[in-house]
Amino acid sequence: MSKAMRVVVPPHPLIAHWLTVLRDRATPAPLLLTALEELGHWLCYEALRDWLPHRPASVETPLGTARGQVIDAGVPLMAIQVVQGGQELWNGARRVLPMSRLVHVMAGSAPAGEAGDPERQAWARMVAAQLPGRIDAREGVMLLLPVIGSGALAQALLQGLAERGCSGRRVRLLTAIACQPGLQALAELWPDLTIHTACIDPDCDEADRPLPGVGDLPQRLYGLPARSS
Repeated sequence: MSKAMRVVVPPHPLIAHWLTVLRDRATPAPLLLTALEELGHWLCYEALRDWLPHRPASVETPLGTARGQVIDAGVPLMAIQVVQGGQELWNGARRVLPMSRLVHVMAGSAPAGEAGDPERQAWARMVAAQLPGRIDAREGVMLLLPVIGSGALAQALLQGLAERGCSGRRVRLLTAIACQPGLQALAELWPDLTIHTACIDPDCDEADRPLPGVGDLPQRLYGLPARSS
């Protein structure tokens, strides 16, 4: 039986609450930042449930010996956050995953066109070139993307990781919202990937924004010029 990409939408009331705050067009920028941080925190918590390496340990309590579990610090972890949205997710996630090394990626919007277009290929290479040249064979990777529209940015990062020997099974992708076409595109190429998201939207617009989505996050967060659709 072939593998199928796993997409997890945790049924958590706090995730649903902060997603609603993020969607609301009346939410001011400071509260948008808080919403992304809270989503990063709770999505990371859920993603680590069956992924974080741990080992048995015994400790001495004031009254005797107890057996327990501790995080295995010998297994390296790396968080990759996309600037303009991903760093807010990381600000929440790092409360759960403080010991991982952090990589920043500047991506911008993918050029219009098909995946094989020269301009789009050059953009994907630019994105992948920002990843570390060497990734430990045991290292787990957490990708933090504010949204998944067409999936072009996620594909560029995953391709860069694959070229460095890091397969999809070692990756957890966290995103506030993912749209169905982007998930389908990722599933065809990365069947061993696991994605945690607060919601799956049915479609995206020509500017790669999920619908109904959250609008243009960089514009709402920082007042940057909105992308035209």
